[in-house]
Amino acid sequence: MTAVIADRIESAARAIDVARNLAAEFAVGAAARDRDRELPYAQVDRLAASGLLAITVPAAFGGADLPPTVVAEIVRIIAAADPNIAQIPHSHFVYLNLLRLAGDPAQQARYFGAVLDGARIANAQSERGGPTVADIATTVRPEGERLRIDGAKYYCTGSLFADLLAVLTRLDDPNAESGLAPGEYVVYLPADTPGVRIVDDWNGIGQRTTGSGTIIFDGVLVEPDQLVARNAAVRAPTGYGAYAQLLHAAIDAGIARGALTAATDFVRQYSRPWFEAGVERAVDDPLLVQRFGELAVTVTAAEATLSAAGLAVDAAVEGGGTRSAVALPADVTTGRSDAVAHASLAVATAKILADRAANEVSAALFEVAGTRSAAADLNLHHFWRNARTHTLHDPVRWKYQHIGRALLHDAPPPQHGVF
Repeated sequence: MTAVIADRIESAARAIDVARNLAAEFAVGAAARDRDRELPYAQVDRLAASGLLAITVPAAFGGADLPPTVVAEIVRIIAAADPNIAQIPHSHFVYLNLLRLAGDPAQQARYFGAVLDGARIANAQSERGGPTVADIATTVRPEGERLRIDGAKYYCTGSLFADLLAVLTRLDDPNAESGLAPGEYVVYLPADTPGVRIVDDWNGIGQRTTGSGTIIFDGVLVEPDQLVARNAAVRAPTGYGAYAQLLHAAIDAGIARGALTAATDFVRQYSRPWFEAGVERAVDDPLLVQRFGELAVTVTAAEATLSAAGLAVDAAVEGGGTRSAVALPADVTTGRSDAVAHASLAVATAKILADRAANEVSAALFEVAGTRSAAADLNLHHFWRNARTHTLHDPVRWKYQHIGRALLHDAPPPQHGVF
């Protein structure tokens, strides 16, 4: 084992230990924060101060350069404690990955350095009103020697806690004044840039404290060197989409584990046995024991599949290698493309099982815990609301399609994935 690999393994172990310690802190009061919609400013500050938000900065820029498997495990651990907090850094890691894949050296040095100094990145990507979620109306266009952004973004998770916003835009430059190639650009800009208005208006039934509100861009002026062309990451076999989806699956798997833990604790402390069971304690009811066994298998399967998918994404990001647990005919693609296709299918499988586990176990919590668990002040339903809300992010029915087409038609999955 080389010294570099040994150092990376040690760094990964330390990062996971830090995540476990933070998760223990974040679990305290998580239900109450969700119930009262108390935004977790202090907890996000703790997360940033821990150094975990800088673990993917490449070694060439002074970072630990930890792989997707480690990031996914950290997200899963935190999501089991408080899925709101776990979702906040999702786009932070995704847009650091975009910089790694598509940023020029000067941009990488600037923004990786900022993250090493504690900066947090949030997304400004999704829009409403277009024919599909992939249609972008927010524009960046020439304005003298600078460029101007106009538009509105919704579901901007983490924006209330962010130092930098990663804004997805479409170049509007019919006269080619800017010298930029047509297409989509992600603009990295400070959250306090004049013309940026962040609105705390997220009113979803779940993930209520993720800071996922609206951002208005009204004549926001930026420099050309703040723009990163997105196509370099999403239109080539880079694993960009698989990486982003892996972290979403990690959130869902964490919710499932958190719900199972909450159900176990509640039944041990408060639940009464059904009178027909003929036992004195709920934990001795054979039908309840059976149901907990079933739920544990569901959660463990989701976690194991997530781990396998993480290894496949590691291989894709690092240029190929170990094949994932999901079979794809060897002649579909070769080399890096082959590894990315396998990673995408592995992540699709993980997303399906994590989605299923999060929704099933968070609902079954009430089934196994009984009437007392439905008390509104306990807010145990935050697991179900969080699962139901977060799993709406992208439909798992399309994951089945990608897996089925690979098996029946030797067709590789889409390269871009869904962010």
